[in-house]
Amino acid sequence: MNQVAQIPIGKEDDGLRLDRWFKSHYPGVPFGRLSKLCRTGQVRLDGRRVKTGDRVQAGQTVRVPPLGSMTAGPEPAQKKHAVNEADAAWAQSMVFYRDDDVMALSKPPGLAVQGGTNTKTHLDGMLDALIFEAGQRPKLVHRLDKDTSGVLLLARHAAAARALTEAFRERAAEKIYWALVTGRPKQASGKINLKIEKLPGKLGERMAISEGGQKAVTLYATVDHAANRASWLALKPVTGRTHQLRIHCAAIGHPVVGDGKYGGKDAFLTGSISRKLHLHARSLRLPHPSGRGVLDVTAPLPPHMEESWDILDFEGSQAADIEFGAI
Repeated sequence: MNQVAQIPIGKEDDGLRLDRWFKSHYPGVPFGRLSKLCRTGQVRLDGRRVKTGDRVQAGQTVRVPPLGSMTAGPEPAQKKHAVNEADAAWAQSMVFYRDDDVMALSKPPGLAVQGGTNTKTHLDGMLDALIFEAGQRPKLVHRLDKDTSGVLLLARHAAAARALTEAFRERAAEKIYWALVTGRPKQASGKINLKIEKLPGKLGERMAISEGGQKAVTLYATVDHAANRASWLALKPVTGRTHQLRIHCAAIGHPVVGDGKYGGKDAFLTGSISRKLHLHARSLRLPHPSGRGVLDVTAPLPPHMEESWDILDFEGSQAADIEFGAI
């Protein structure tokens, strides 16, 4: 690049620091050289002097001076993850909402979001099948446990990823889970306020109630019940600790059906009720990453929970407005 260029900032780069923007578009420019170009006014943003830590906005224009032999252009393309035809079709079948900024999936139980020891099949390895017209791989911005089903959001570009991550971090996202639990809570609704800490050991991720743990708060409401055998609960996590809903339900004596990890043998019902975990991320509501309005998405129950609802004669799979009470 041997002449001055005026480069417009795209929507996908909105909010990036200038140095990160350069790293993405001109990876051959060392940070020290960029700092000097900024100090001497050779790099400008909409005609104004700029510092390396300043953030760019979509629609602005960056003045890029001649860079000589330094490499210009975008970073090498992200390495493709081989997705076989069956997994690609499976991943695409999970998508139930999509716009220019975000995609919502209905994750099935049993599918890990990310890989790990002995985890060969996971959603992260299928994301290249979900590029569609965006031209870039969508980004994970939160996660669900392997055996939990329901709403999982993906950002379709970097700016959306930053906005969604911020919404989750600032607790601007309202999550509602549905669960089938054993027994029937004495109080139809209430608040579970029990601290949680991670247990040491090599048996995998496991949490426990502990006075020395982190604050954990869950609101719950009983939607329906089958006598005293089982109850359909709506759960609203106020905090987001690992396994919070599962351990809180078990702690009040009503473990999630199928949750042998925290409920032991008491977490299973006799008869034809599935032994799979009955915990479903039903809905998610948060500010839309575009800054326009609210994103409100709802995922249908997975087949094993639909079957349990039918067996227990719960009134359909749609719940009316739920009153959780005060936090």
